Amino acid sequence: MNDAPPPPAGRAAADWLGEVGFDANGLVTAVAQDAASGRVLMVAWMNRESLALTAATGFAHYWSRSRGRLWKKGEESGHLQRVVELRLDCDGDVVVLRIDQAGGIACHTGRESCFYRRLEDGRWVTVDAVLRPPEDIYRGGLPHGDGHGSR
Repeated sequence: MNDAPPPPAGRAAADWLGEVGFDANGLVTAVAQDAASGRVLMVAWMNRESLALTAATGFAHYWSRSRGRLWKKGEESGHLQRVVELRLDCDGDVVVLRIDQAGGIACHTGRESCFYRRLEDGRWVTVDAVLRPPEDIYRGGLPHGDGHGSR
């Protein structure tokens, strides 16, 4: 990965990938976190191939369940995620990507984070502004998908 440490010396890619607890569908939860602020920007899915590609290229690649294919974050919007560090949780079933978010927008709604609603008095309230309208980001309209983790 560019600017990130390689897997520990003497361990093949298959070894470090083998420590990841992929589910029955071959997926693992992936949390993208801003490397500077620590803010959680989005949650998506990764399969073995997307995780290996992320480590090899230094840019976040995910598995789109709705599209049934790999996708490089920012391939349509230009909002690439340069990976600073990859971490695996204690159970081995969640990966955290500490990232530098191009354009400051991670969400397909044009916001910094997909977590822009907060529970207040029993209802979800939008607390983060749209930084750039989606119709200005996506030339052909919003990308096909089911929302979080499908872009």
